[in-house]
Amino acid sequence: MPEGYDTHADYMKWVKAEAETRRAAIVAAVTEAFAPFIERREVDVINFSAMTAMDLAAAIQAHPAILKALLACCNVAGRAIERDLDIRGIDTYEPHLTEAKAAAIAGYLKSFLPQEACVPALCELDRFFFVDKEIRARKGRWERMILHALNGQSRLVFRKRKFNVAGEFFELDAAAPESGPIEIAVDVKRIEARRDIHKRADEIINKAAKFKTAYPHGRFAAVVYYPFTAEHVNVQSRLDSPNIDTVCFASQSAEQVSITIGLLVDRLGIRRR
Repeated sequence: MPEGYDTHADYMKWVKAEAETRRAAIVAAVTEAFAPFIERREVDVINFSAMTAMDLAAAIQAHPAILKALLACCNVAGRAIERDLDIRGIDTYEPHLTEAKAAAIAGYLKSFLPQEACVPALCELDRFFFVDKEIRARKGRWERMILHALNGQSRLVFRKRKFNVAGEFFELDAAAPESGPIEIAVDVKRIEARRDIHKRADEIINKAAKFKTAYPHGRFAAVVYYPFTAEHVNVQSRLDSPNIDTVCFASQSAEQVSITIGLLVDRLGIRRR
């Protein structure tokens, strides 16, 4: 890394002492808490300390699916690989690695790996992060469902677009038309916890204000996912702004999304005839 910038190794050093202290405390707490249910079993253990970086590289190249579990075991994300090793565009779940890249990653990870790890624990790490990835992907598909519904019911064509205000760029989840001055902007926002409502609402209000600065005659709408339906009126009130023309709420189901978008296009007067 350039001088003055930190690598992942630097980040690990920041928290090493605190992490070791917490680990010891957690071991003691877990052992005491579950003492009546702890059983000693024979499990397969990987002895990383007996492994060279070349051994690790060969294992990664022969079985690339193990990479995510190894990264998780080291508390290393794909971003760290890209930043510190300049290996870009790597899919950590299904990587396609050359011998040189596998060797570089192995040499990088070797110092972060624990001396040993149980096979079941390593596999569970992979499962945990895979589940997290898939849940986030499903949420992303909900946003695309909104865009698809807009294009299915509106006479205008919507797509993701960016706009510029004083050199600062803002992204819109859906905007029409496809090019030229934006007539209608739609901000799609998932708010899944009560404690996030003020922050997310402020983000919507700020983006609406910026949009009206760039396009004073444009219209701005918000489609919000908020599972606490009894509080939708409060959210609507929180989003009361002269820069926001309409607010709609949508749940996860395709049917409800279709109904919500139907309401939105009618409010905006852009329903396909």
